[in-house]
Order: sequence, then C-alpha cells, then structure tokens
Amino acid sequence: MLLQRVDKNDVGSRTIPPVDAEAESTVRGIINDICKRGEDALYEYSVKFGDIAKGDPLIIPREQLKDAVHQISKADAELLKRTAARIETFAKAQLNSIHEMAIPIPGGKAGHRIAAVDRACCYAPGGRFPLPSSVLMTAITARVAGVNDVWVTSPKPVPVTLAAAYYAGADGFAAVGGAQAIAAFAYGAGQIPACDIIVGPGNKYVTAAKKLVSGHVAIDMLAGPSELTVLADHTASAKTVAADLLAQAEHDVVAVPILVTTSERLIDEVNDELMLQLSELTTADTAGESLNNGFAVLVDTLDEGAAICNQLGPEHLEIIAEDAAVVAKKCNNYGGLFIGEGTAEVLGDYGAGPNHTLPTGGTSRYTGGLSVFDFLRIRTWIEITDTKAALTLVEDSARLAELEGLDGHRKSALRRKCQ
Repeated sequence: MLLQRVDKNDVGSRTIPPVDAEAESTVRGIINDICKRGEDALYEYSVKFGDIAKGDPLIIPREQLKDAVHQISKADAELLKRTAARIETFAKAQLNSIHEMAIPIPGGKAGHRIAAVDRACCYAPGGRFPLPSSVLMTAITARVAGVNDVWVTSPKPVPVTLAAAYYAGADGFAAVGGAQAIAAFAYGAGQIPACDIIVGPGNKYVTAAKKLVSGHVAIDMLAGPSELTVLADHTASAKTVAADLLAQAEHDVVAVPILVTTSERLIDEVNDELMLQLSELTTADTAGESLNNGFAVLVDTLDEGAAICNQLGPEHLEIIAEDAAVVAKKCNNYGGLFIGEGTAEVLGDYGAGPNHTLPTGGTSRYTGGLSVFDFLRIRTWIEITDTKAALTLVEDSARLAELEGLDGHRKSALRRKCQ
C-alpha cells in the first residue's frame, strides 16, 4: 500500500482512458431498452440495481425536497447554504465575464447572443457516500446560467442530498442512478423529461452511458477515475502531502494519487506517513486499495516536474513548493489547480467557488471543468441593411463559392447585387 516508483520516462503509459470499454458494452443494452420501453424499463432497472425499493416512486417533487431541510440539523442546513452561496458567487462572476456583442461589417453588422439551454439534468453519485456537494456544484451552476428547468438525479438519496437539491433550486429530483438515469434523461421516460444537457460525475457506467447518448444530448465531459497529482519540492511537508493523497484515495478504489517531486527523501517520508495515517483512517479499505493505482515520480527540477504534470493533465493538481506561484505558471494541463501548501484540494471539493466537476485521464489537454459556459449557447447573427456597402462581401462570397464548385451558393450571393 505504498506509492510505487515510476520512471519519469514511463509516465505517459500510466494515463487511464476515461471510458471503460467493458462498461460501455454493458450499458448499451440498458440505454436501448429504456429508449424503447421508457418508464417501465427505467423502473425495472432502478429496482434491480438498488436505486429504489419496489413500490417507491421514481420522482421526488420539490415540496418534498423542502421537507428534507427539516430532517437535517440546523448546522448542516447553514453549511449547505454557505457552500451554495460561494458556488453561486463564482458562477455569477463567470457569467458576467461574457457578453452579447455586435461589430460592424460591410453593409451592416454581426454579433452573437447568449442563451441558456432549456432543460438540464445534474447527476450526483450516491453509491458509497451521499454527495450533496455534487448536487450544489452542478445544479447551482445550471441555475445561474439561466436554465429554465433544472433536474437532479441521484440513487438512494438521503435527506442531506435532497436538502442540497432544494437549496440549489432544483425543479425536480429523480431517485435513480447509473446508466438507467442517463438514458432516462437523454430520451425521456414517463414523468422524467428529455434534457438538453446531462452533467455531473459518476462511475464508469455513468461515464460510458454519457458517451453513448452524447450527440443526442450535450454532456459536460467524459470523466474517469478521480485523480490528484501533487508537485512538490524539498520544502513540502510529508504529513500534508500524505493527507492530501489519502483524501483523494478514499474517493474510490480506482482513484489515482500521484506524487511528482524533486526530493527522493520526500517520497520515502510520504510513504511512511501514508502507512501511519492510513492506520487511523475510517476509509482505509478504500484508500489503501486505490494507493495501488498511484505512483511517485522523481524529477531533477521543478521545470521537469511541471512538464510531467502537463503530460499527465490530472484532474486535480496541487503545487507545494517554495515558489509555488511561479511553478504554477508553467503548468498548463489540469482540471483544477491548487497553489501553495495552504490550498488543499478538498477546499475545492467543498465549495471554495470553482466547480469540482473536472476532466480526468489527460482530457484537460482540450477541455476544462464544469462551468456556466457548458449550459450556454453562443448564437451568432448577421444583418445586412446596405447592399451597396456590402458589395465586396457579396463578390468575395460569390468567388469563393465558384472556387468550391457550388453554383447555387454563387448565384444566391450575386442576387444581392440586384437589390
């Protein structure tokens, strides 16, 4: 249960693809069945996989979400509200960073308008542990973006999950999970409406299902096993690094904790601390198993370490070093970045502001974490009011159409010369 050493030249082979081929094969039949038989199939799978007990409803209305607030302690309710407020503040700042715009073009103007999708499904895992933080992260972000109809789906929901959905402003809640939930919200199933986008983290079956319905609906990303990479130098505390790696490791037996460091001594000390801290961890069975997926890489310099991290493109990247802010500027590929020893990754998990739904498996090379932008459509427009001033544009369009052999395009453009 120690971090195995991996040579820096072999790091590239350690990246885990986000979609499991076996899981994809398994969920294909579930999706097809729900697509054909709708609510009947959804109910059968939900009972079969333990999402609900036979006879229980699939849908929990908003009034019952409010009732759940009274089933949790006042302190927990205040905790959810504070976290919700921080997430909402950050999401609003993101939304305010983009604007509708218009610029002049020959004979008129062009621009873009911004509109949210109409309906979103926010998935929150509910297997080993309830994850109210995921409910807040996804549903609040959708609501701030301007989505009219926000649904949350999570299997075996407990009161704190339902209360989180209430504080997040969810319009509806489905007590289902897995591939069956993804299929239901992609195609519709009885009371469950088809959505425009499905977002949120999940296990390998959820990810595989999102891949298969993508295109019919939008998805946020294909996220595989959760990852934390710590880039550290000799100044890092082994106790802190070990604690952070174990926090990641306890997520799931497939989580991937990684240490990249310039200090060989730190690797040894972190492994010692992992053993010590693991013995005191209530989630030791899960964390201990996932340590087998992790590894440590020794590098000569922090620049080399940053290059390794860019190659890995981890979901979470912590930098614990003497000049952490300087090193951070050399790191380009990550889902979420945590700079300095005081910035624990778990603070991002629990609502410092930025979203914790993040890309894994190196996909941060081309995508980022969930944000209000995922729920928005940027729609462009053109308006020509002076056809004489647009003559160059018309003639250029006609010539390009001629070069491409599209005579109908050419004639359509040239019609504007007659007006």
